[in-house]
Amino acid sequence: MEKLRVVHYVNQFFAGIGGEEKADTKPHIAETLPPISMQLNKNLGDEFEIVGTVVCGDSYFNENIDEAGEEVLGMIKGFKPDLFIAGPAFNAGRYGVAAGTITKVVQEALNIPCVTGMYIENPGADMFKKDVYIVETSDSAAGMRKALPKLAKFAIKYSKGEEIGSPKEEGYMPRGIRVNFFHEDRGSKRAVDMLIKKIKGEAFETEYPMPDFDRVDPNPAVIDITKATIALVTSGGIVPKGNPDRIESSSASKYGSYSIAGVENLTEETYETAHGGFDPVYCNIDSDRVLPVDVLRDLEKEGAIGKLYETFFSTVGNGTAVASAKKYASEIGAKLKADGVDAVILTST
Repeated sequence: MEKLRVVHYVNQFFAGIGGEEKADTKPHIAETLPPISMQLNKNLGDEFEIVGTVVCGDSYFNENIDEAGEEVLGMIKGFKPDLFIAGPAFNAGRYGVAAGTITKVVQEALNIPCVTGMYIENPGADMFKKDVYIVETSDSAAGMRKALPKLAKFAIKYSKGEEIGSPKEEGYMPRGIRVNFFHEDRGSKRAVDMLIKKIKGEAFETEYPMPDFDRVDPNPAVIDITKATIALVTSGGIVPKGNPDRIESSSASKYGSYSIAGVENLTEETYETAHGGFDPVYCNIDSDRVLPVDVLRDLEKEGAIGKLYETFFSTVGNGTAVASAKKYASEIGAKLKADGVDAVILTST
């Protein structure tokens, strides 16, 4: 029996090319299947064969999404696949966005079963879970041994045209699609049963889970702003000209800290934005529009504030994973607190 043809998509890291220093790798077909593709091929069993692995660097794909999508799609088409699998991307933000993007592109262009896998907090999950099947994985590659069999099992069932069950049954992320089914108990009885279990402190599972939002208590107001040290922090991607730390335009894997000692104004010659989620023209002409150093200096001279903290912190909020954002905030907050900063102005775009 002829095997079903599968094409696999991976980033530069899982292709064995390198890490962040190779994130600008352009799309290409791997000469030989990388280890992750070979493992996935084994999990797919005898009825399937991975006939090719397409590789693209995370930065290259995210900075050239339309062009990269077309390039990768062209390479995939050449294999005449019956099934397409991307990842798993775990919690790697840019990889998740790339995997979700190309899975959707291939699904729409070739009309074949397509699936990817990633951690639930990966920005790619929120962006694409309504469009494609995303198998849920752990947050890191340490969970690879469980992720590949899970991804393969779902891909096999999907490609054979078998009925796909609920997210809980199949292990994919909820897509917001409601399906009617008949339950032996009416809704009012189920609701009362859950309520009784809740009152008794017993375990129960809601049929309609609510979103889980962080609740942060506000700090007390600054008592005397005229004596306060004020810091600037931004997710608008403001960086010294040339972006010395190479902060990514989306799904940032880092933040930068930059001295503004003696700086009165962020000029077009000295500062720019690394952000890829908005039109940067007006920001690049005058970065004070996103990070108001000029206004804070005026307030400092007027005595309206105590002083401006001489370092600003910057990253890119575009597609950045929630876990990464929390990590950056914790580190930045600890540094500001240690230096006696009284308040922070956090700007976006």
